[in-house]
Amino acid sequence: MSRPVIGIIGNQYLMNDQYPVVASGVMNCDAISQVAGCMPLVVPADTNYASVEEWLEICDGFLLTGGRPNVHPEEYGEEETEAHGTFDRPRDGLTLPLIRACVERGQPFLGICRGFQEVNVAMGGTLYPEIRDLPGRLNHRMPPDGTMEEKFALRHSVNFTKEGPFAALLGEDEVMTNTLHGQGIKVAGERVIVDGMAPDGTPEAIHIKDAAGFTLSVQWHPEWNADQDPVSKKLFTAFGEAAHAWAKAPQRPLQKIA
Repeated sequence: MSRPVIGIIGNQYLMNDQYPVVASGVMNCDAISQVAGCMPLVVPADTNYASVEEWLEICDGFLLTGGRPNVHPEEYGEEETEAHGTFDRPRDGLTLPLIRACVERGQPFLGICRGFQEVNVAMGGTLYPEIRDLPGRLNHRMPPDGTMEEKFALRHSVNFTKEGPFAALLGEDEVMTNTLHGQGIKVAGERVIVDGMAPDGTPEAIHIKDAAGFTLSVQWHPEWNADQDPVSKKLFTAFGEAAHAWAKAPQRPLQKIA
């Protein structure tokens, strides 16, 4: 029996500072293949290669990955500043309508870091350009030095709503997570439910109210050590189960995406 296909949103890079590539971290593919039990497919995030409709037909679910470029502030009605960092406008052009279509169709996705922020923006929310500049907030960015193990080490707790989907899935209402992000939710989008918070009040876990499909998204990076970390393992296992259910369900009608 074939495995469900998960589109892993790729990012644009320059290999050796010269050669353009589209890539995703091996840990994303490992988590999808080994923990979610699905087929990983790296998606070049640019509608010049394939349309939103084509990806919806090819894939059974989507992993909205992290990435160094940020969602462009024009997507949530603000002007670009130096604090907003770098951007990937082709990725914005694919993922934002893709998220809205998945919510409408019930097609599963799991948002991670930038992907978490994309979900909020896609639903009409806004972002802070730099969390660490806000009074009373922690520095949530990746440590500049150290090994990969040190960069992805668990650094702060996240507290979930006691009756929310994260507490139900994970079996506990407080977990420890890593943190490697600069931006964060300012105003939650329409139907975006903040279900988990860091100790400094930064939103860390969200889902979409009354969505028919799997829409859990997290601000941390559960793809790291996903087959060993109990929180990550439960998240990716549940996502995989949702993708298997979607793949077995009758074909949904596909509307033209504006």
